[in-house]
Amino acid sequence: MTLVLDPRQREALRRHGEADYPREACGLIGGLVADGRRVAVRLVPMCNPRDLPRNRYRIDPEAFLRAERQLDRDGLEIVGVYHSHPDAPARPSTVDRDHAWPSLSYVIVAVAAGKAQDLHSWTLTGDRASFTEEELI
Repeated sequence: MTLVLDPRQREALRRHGEADYPREACGLIGGLVADGRRVAVRLVPMCNPRDLPRNRYRIDPEAFLRAERQLDRDGLEIVGVYHSHPDAPARPSTVDRDHAWPSLSYVIVAVAAGKAQDLHSWTLTGDRASFTEEELI
């Protein structure tokens, strides 16, 4: 699968990661799936509870449902989740794997010393054993 993010969306992900540093930023990616591509249409920033360690994120289930319902009303679906990795590479962690779903794209933004760096997208394998990097255009 391929994830399509336009330059403004990429910049918004980077800015969110920088704004929430040193905590992990997180949010949902609303869009459409067509021709083997997930096309991002709307980013939905989410609040990460401040009582979590700096290397974890959690999306409140009620907030997730509200966002999902709004996207559905607009003819969109959740095609991905994004989050930042403060002072760590943009690669999925074991915790990321344990909480991921195989049907979504997972975009990770590395944020080093408060400045966003690289950004990569990943998909969880069907057996949930690992992530594979997906094309990001």
